[in-house]
Amino acid sequence: MKTMSEEQISDFIFEQNFQSNDSISLVDSEKENAVKRIQLVRSAVKMTKEATRAISITALETLREGAIFMGVIGSRGELTNPFRYIDAPIWEETQVPPHMISTAYDYCEELTRREAGNFYHSFKYLPDYERKAICAYYAFCRRADDIADGDFVDIFPGGSSDDPESIEYRDNILNLSNGNTVLDRVSYNEKMSQLFYYRKKLSTAYEDVTSTDPIFMAIKDTVNNFGIPKQLLDDMVSGMEDDFHSNRYDTFEDLYAYCYRVASTVGLVCIEIYGYDNIKAKEYAESWGIFMQLVNILRDVKEDAERNRIYLPLEDLKRYGITEEDILNNNEINKHPGWKPFVESYIQRANEYRDKAFKLLPLLDKSSRYSPAAMAAFYSSILKKIKKNDGDVFSERIQLSKTEKILLAGYVYIRYRFLAV
Repeated sequence: MKTMSEEQISDFIFEQNFQSNDSISLVDSEKENAVKRIQLVRSAVKMTKEATRAISITALETLREGAIFMGVIGSRGELTNPFRYIDAPIWEETQVPPHMISTAYDYCEELTRREAGNFYHSFKYLPDYERKAICAYYAFCRRADDIADGDFVDIFPGGSSDDPESIEYRDNILNLSNGNTVLDRVSYNEKMSQLFYYRKKLSTAYEDVTSTDPIFMAIKDTVNNFGIPKQLLDDMVSGMEDDFHSNRYDTFEDLYAYCYRVASTVGLVCIEIYGYDNIKAKEYAESWGIFMQLVNILRDVKEDAERNRIYLPLEDLKRYGITEEDILNNNEINKHPGWKPFVESYIQRANEYRDKAFKLLPLLDKSSRYSPAAMAAFYSSILKKIKKNDGDVFSERIQLSKTEKILLAGYVYIRYRFLAV
């Protein structure tokens, strides 16, 4: 399967529907057109020097404000934005001083170390230039997720949810989504506005201006060093926005499109940083993302249900006699005669993507293999635990112990860093 952009995803869904219908219904056609129009609205978000107040940071000013620019850890050990006192969203200079870019990377790596958990341990053995880039990308994904799925408030100097440009953006997306939102309107307006400005910051990585946000300063340098396509970063943010408009997925094809945006794009960005020569690496990286997201979905069924979210395809659940109410009221779901066979079928599908994902490893340089191998191994072990527990993901959260992580990480490091695979 080739790597899909957002527009190609809609074509993929279209083709799947076409196989079971002699003609495309008007509803399907309208849905496809709406997806394309939404993508046009999203891709039009940009930030230019002419439209935004810029700040000039000369070498002398940098020295004078050294206490602000050089630290990412506060006096109480908290992570702090090294550029937090700058009240403009972009730099005026074309070239940002190298030590400021270095500080931006330090911020991203510290954020990753604190929040990435298992992922950071798979990143830290990469060559320095790859590790810094991966941490910048992780920070980009982490903050977008914190906005969409948490209570993090991202700051954009001069921007607000009441800004006419922000209002127009979110209203356009909402209208093209048939007015559907699973959030209350206040939360929807605030989160969509924050992601609108997040897209503006992202646009600076591909323009002749630079964001004063350390994450996007590091992302711009990473994009320039590794040639990462903007579509992959845009798609990830789109996946976060999609969560505001839907909390159910009728078919696996619908779920696949979501998983591609929030997870396959991660694999596809990572291999641009790792480096590869064989184009098949893209196919396998896409499967890598799908596999890990399918594991996340199964492991987190209970937590998602508590937020009135069901990511499991309703069509597949129905095949085993499982209803939405069974998932939402999950105290007795383990006793449902269809749950265990459903989970077995789900795991089999996930493992098919896992098997393709492991084909990626020989296509990468040995210095980079450990990172994706460790992540895939951790998730494979979680899936095995779920299977061993007969699909019980409700009694307690399925996770690896510290000892299990250490032993598995050591095995993976030796196998994929030093031995032939």
